[in-house]
Amino acid sequence: MDWTLEVVIVPVSDIDRSIAFYRDQVGFDLDHHTVNEHMDVAQLTPRGSGCSIVIGNLPAQQEMAPGSLKGTQLVVADAAAARDELTSRGVECSDIMVFNDMDGGTFFGFSDPDGNSWAVQQIKARAERPLIPAEARQRFGAEQQL
Repeated sequence: MDWTLEVVIVPVSDIDRSIAFYRDQVGFDLDHHTVNEHMDVAQLTPRGSGCSIVIGNLPAQQEMAPGSLKGTQLVVADAAAARDELTSRGVECSDIMVFNDMDGGTFFGFSDPDGNSWAVQQIKARAERPLIPAEARQRFGAEQQL
């Protein structure tokens, strides 16, 4: 049996501000933003990822204090390019740290407006071998538009 991690709840204090940060500054795709008399919930997905984040005001989403999620990890093929992209959009990032020269040993970090922190790991192999091949991402995107 496969077990896949597909959603991480990120506790935030202001849903609209967080959507703007993750969509416009970090570059996640906004999958949906559902607002009705029962909820205000948004799901955003990093490009190329099979796992999304969810922010909102449902009871399960309010069990953690805003800003209490620490060290959730993203992976990129080029840490310097990713850091440059984020800083060009106004995201404050730590310096790049190289813990060892092996692929996977390079990191930097950033935090959202509430203080939820993210680690960004460089794995150069992702450039040639993404976890979700481009064809599958294109197919999924076409299915979402139906």
